[in-house]
Amino acid sequence: MSTSVISYAPFQVSCPHNQNYTRTADSLSNDEKNWLQGRKKITNEKLISFLEYANLVDFNPSEFINNSSIGNIGLAFSGGGYRAMLAGAGMLAALDERVDNANVNGLGGLLQASSHIIGLLGGNWLTGTVFMNNFTSVQNILSSDLLWQLENSILNPGGLDLVDTIQYYQNIKDDIDAKERAGFEVTITDTWGRALSDQFLTDTKDNGASARWSDIANNQLFETFQTPFPISIANARYPNNIIINSNSTIVELNPFEVGSWDPSLYQFTPTKYLGTKLYNGAANGSCIRGFDNAGFIMGTSSSLFNSILTTINTEYIPAAASGIAKCVLQDIAKTDEDIAAYKPNPFYHTKTGYSADLSNHETLALVDGGEDKENVPFYPLLQPERNMDVIFGFDVSSDTDQHWPDGTALVSPYERQFSDQGNGTVFPYVPDQRTILNLNLTAKPAFFGCNAKNLTSLGGGTNTPLIVYTANRPFTAWSNTSTFKLSYQEWEKRGMIQNGYETATRLNGTLDKDWPACVGCAIIRREQERQGLEQSDQCKKCFEKYCWDGTIDDDEVPGVNFTDEGITSGNNESGNRTLTKFRDNLL
Repeated sequence: MSTSVISYAPFQVSCPHNQNYTRTADSLSNDEKNWLQGRKKITNEKLISFLEYANLVDFNPSEFINNSSIGNIGLAFSGGGYRAMLAGAGMLAALDERVDNANVNGLGGLLQASSHIIGLLGGNWLTGTVFMNNFTSVQNILSSDLLWQLENSILNPGGLDLVDTIQYYQNIKDDIDAKERAGFEVTITDTWGRALSDQFLTDTKDNGASARWSDIANNQLFETFQTPFPISIANARYPNNIIINSNSTIVELNPFEVGSWDPSLYQFTPTKYLGTKLYNGAANGSCIRGFDNAGFIMGTSSSLFNSILTTINTEYIPAAASGIAKCVLQDIAKTDEDIAAYKPNPFYHTKTGYSADLSNHETLALVDGGEDKENVPFYPLLQPERNMDVIFGFDVSSDTDQHWPDGTALVSPYERQFSDQGNGTVFPYVPDQRTILNLNLTAKPAFFGCNAKNLTSLGGGTNTPLIVYTANRPFTAWSNTSTFKLSYQEWEKRGMIQNGYETATRLNGTLDKDWPACVGCAIIRREQERQGLEQSDQCKKCFEKYCWDGTIDDDEVPGVNFTDEGITSGNNESGNRTLTKFRDNLL
């Protein structure tokens, strides 16, 4: 087995003494607990700054935060391929204090005040790019000559340069072969992950071949608590089963651990020792490092795209390069190999979870985390151990025929809490998809769970996070592109990002100058309720405007044509909105 660390292939190391390789999911890991203690000092300072910027009336941020036990803030970015990555990037930029205009009419500083950030599929490409490139900003990505160069399809990155495309596939083949020679099973996700790395990890050494997800924990900014805690999401697929539903096992992959809070698995294992052969949580004397390749993790969260690779059509690839491409792709496009194979299964023959199908199989098969319809990854943030007061969900799903969200990403986690996998999590009441569209809850931001006293019948209360939901919609660009659109011209890329920025900032503050204040009201709501404090008139007005009041309107869904504040009747392919003039360099 290879011992090289400058390689995609995992390598053998000596097992550390007194290392626990599996643990029950009844608490946060000690690593995350300790890290969050350091992070809390930073987030409180940043939250005070954000609330000062938000200009809440009759409110002293320092006094409130320093004399309270306010909970955490979580950010969740949806799946949806490059559409979600780019639109989500604009939304993320709107929260980042490093983006100048975000501190004028945006939500600058909210990113820095957050404890956790989660991405799924395209959302994970976004967060993965940011974290694996030294917690870079969206502005820096846009100015880079290497990252997110999307003009040519990921299947043909060289464009007219055939030599470049041929070398691209040869490099992927060499990496995959190295992993296989080291004794590990390879699947199409390995290929997909190495391809993604060519776009997202280009600034790193060897295009991310030796970049590991657990490396995030060693980054100086992470070690000094300057970043949120990043989590990637996948679903576990049972052996000999291709069906993924709301009762599927949700697996999180963070820099410290991989595992699930679900009763079906209910265990975690150290991320950096993935690939180590374990039996009932015990190693056989040798351990493995390097299995947690960052591209492989991002590929795992987006394995929906494996179908593109397993059914490759040579019309997308120059004839001169099609031979090596087919050699790379078709050799491993077999039966159920469209999954990410985590073999050896770190939970092999453990007895903690109720699903023997997961623990008694030598391979833990993981797939795209959105295949269970929970396309905004709320679930890990709903765990009581993470102490969330508010979760911001950014939804760039393709639910309607025109590729806009319809709120399914809200309905699914609400329904999941009543399933066998709910495990004590509480998600606030939300309406059905028709109501969500009829009440324009995807056309402007919406708050759910605004009054904790109304959540007691769910088993919740002030420990249930308030949800701030922002859905993709058109302002400065038609951002409803297909999930499977694989190339974007520079103007398209920037237009998608700009539109996401406008969506998160309420059209750069022009639709509601009090939007930052309303966000501030949502953040402090749970702590106010715990202390029995009445909302200010300003916050009451915000909640009247943005909170879902329990109304149900499940009549036939209107069309998807957007106005500034909502949806109008009619149903065109792209809608009848007149877009505002694109303003470049606003970020």
